[in-house]
Amino acid sequence: MLSYIISAMDANGTYSFTMLFEPAEEGGYVVTCPALPGLVTEGDTFEEARSMAQDALRGYIESLLDDGLSVPADKTPITESVEIAFAS
Repeated sequence: MLSYIISAMDANGTYSFTMLFEPAEEGGYVVTCPALPGLVTEGDTFEEARSMAQDALRGYIESLLDDGLSVPADKTPITESVEIAFAS
């Protein structure tokens, strides 16, 4: 899993959010944002996924602002490998 900071501009300023890029089984990447529930997009390449993430983020924030809602703060997930062993 990759994380990447995406910035989106709107009339009120700049917003930065951590986006998670997960390689998809069928190829490409699925992109989610921990701070914005329901924001999911994808792209066939990392560059396309990043562009789609910017568009999705812009639309999500515009929707919040149009509805008079506040833009939530970014959430940066902590990723850590967890190892388990099974006795055979």
